[in-house]
Amino acid sequence: MIRSATAILTLLITISVSGQNPFITNMYTADPSARVFNDTLYVYPSHDQDTATLFSMEDWHVFSTTDMKNWTDHGVAFSLDDISWASSQAWAPDCIDRNGKYYFYYPVESSKIGVAVSDKPTGPFKDPLDSALIHIKSKGAYCTRDFIDPCVFIDDDGQAYLYMGQLVVNAIKLNEDMISYDGQVYLLQGTDGFFEASWMHKYNGNYYLSYAATSGKIEYCMSDNPLGPFQYKGVVLEEMNSGTNHHSIVEYNNQWYLFYHNADLYFKKSS
Repeated sequence: MIRSATAILTLLITISVSGQNPFITNMYTADPSARVFNDTLYVYPSHDQDTATLFSMEDWHVFSTTDMKNWTDHGVAFSLDDISWASSQAWAPDCIDRNGKYYFYYPVESSKIGVAVSDKPTGPFKDPLDSALIHIKSKGAYCTRDFIDPCVFIDDDGQAYLYMGQLVVNAIKLNEDMISYDGQVYLLQGTDGFFEASWMHKYNGNYYLSYAATSGKIEYCMSDNPLGPFQYKGVVLEEMNSGTNHHSIVEYNNQWYLFYHNADLYFKKSS
């Protein structure tokens, strides 16, 4: 039985106030995917160039913390220079660990999703395919805007899923190797108001799909199946001052955290 939205949000979501916001101040970043590997929390964001005026993104850094206050920038983990089949738009990534390897999923050219692999969560990552894992014209994919924002999720039974897309959530079941899938694309139902930036996590046996909605807010829906159908539940986070938002939700040291981006750093530097 799925609980009420109010009860779930009370239990589930806590925005960190223990650290300084924004916690990344040495560069412009967005789209934070937060993951816990061993006893460390890592964040995989996109990275705007200092002179950017519109999504000038060429590489990906990795940040980590063990206390939610002090953060380490591990430098460039992967970049467009490491990709032979794409040359622009290094946008919002995600990462997961499996069998001693770390798998980094990333969108490029607003139409292709790639995967790279490393022995360490901080990289460097290498492209094992020399091609996209899936793209906007792959069989079964449906996207009338940008094919972006991969989110990876491994269920309790070991099945891995990748979610992506704009306006319609596209999902695939990843194979055990994490760099291929079975060829079928699932178009998820019940994701009311979905625009982009899907994020999947599981809590008390229920699947939570949260996303940046057409309203500009972070909203969410729930299901008892990772492929739905989902039931819309409500708003997680109100609009920010950045025009867009992109979030992640993760549990670390028995506390749930919501990561998101806004334009505070820009306004601070501009004042």
